Amino acid sequence: MVLKGIWTSLIMWLFYTLIPRLLTDGVEALPAPQNLSVHSTNMKHLLMWSPVVLHEETVYYSVEYQGEYESLYTSDIWIPSKWCSRTEGPECDVTDDITATVPYSLRVRAILGLQTSAWSTLEQPFNRNSTILTPPGMEVSKDGFHLIIELEDLGPQFQFLVAYWRREPDTKEHAKMVRRGGVPVHLETMEPGTPYCVKAQALVKAIGRNSAFSQTKCVEVQGEALPLVLALFAFIGFMLILVVVPLSIWKMGQLLQYSCCPMVVLPDTLKITNSPQKLISCRKEEVDACAMVMQSSGLGSGSLGKGPGCQELTAWSAGQRIYEGEAVFLSFTDKR
Repeated sequence: MVLKGIWTSLIMWLFYTLIPRLLTDGVEALPAPQNLSVHSTNMKHLLMWSPVVLHEETVYYSVEYQGEYESLYTSDIWIPSKWCSRTEGPECDVTDDITATVPYSLRVRAILGLQTSAWSTLEQPFNRNSTILTPPGMEVSKDGFHLIIELEDLGPQFQFLVAYWRREPDTKEHAKMVRRGGVPVHLETMEPGTPYCVKAQALVKAIGRNSAFSQTKCVEVQGEALPLVLALFAFIGFMLILVVVPLSIWKMGQLLQYSCCPMVVLPDTLKITNSPQKLISCRKEEVDACAMVMQSSGLGSGSLGKGPGCQELTAWSAGQRIYEGEAVFLSFTDKR
């Protein structure tokens, strides 16, 4: 009787425990994930859920989605997520799956071996235009007298509006559009002793929204605009340029003129200081006077040239012939 009772209990246990498991579909045997939600910040979309906890078992998850077109026209078609077809953690980055500004339906199920749970679907479709945009992080620095800003890289869909100004009364605020983050950008050349302030906001053209402005940061360059020594050297260099450049131009002009059109200078022996007619008239009167003196003194032609007056006359005659020859030469040169 005892053995019969034991066999009866064993059969009943097998009937109520093992047989239902064999007959029950595996999808219903594994609990489905619960509490699905999407956390989206700065166009990064993260689907999260409550994990399925089984003792000493590792549960995996599979995520699928539907866009607006699939939801309206092919509701039975779900697309596996690019990165979460089989993931271990209770979250999935669906940023690369959500590529349009339309409602997306998302669902997830648990996987344990050959068992799969039922699908759990997000209660409300998710649209990426509901993402939370935060002010961008930024670093403001100075490179010499240059104002430099480097913005946080939030992804290819982000642009940034940067506002900067001199921290003085009634100063105009300037704005500059920065196409991407992660690279230093020059804003302005600063004046020494004056603080410059900067703030920025993120823009997402795909959803037509922008973040709030970041906290204002200010920097200042100490010292003078130009050291006195540098200013002195600059002034000296400027003065040297004013003197050397015109002098060089004049000297080059002189060299070119001498090379192309040289000036001919006559010797002193060929230069005429008085009129030739005046010289001839004056010497003719002296010759006549000399001839009358020699005739009255009875000097013949043989003695001509022995006296001082005759020697002077002879020298003058020779000079006159030389001079007349020079005049003829000059006249011939002028005609050529």
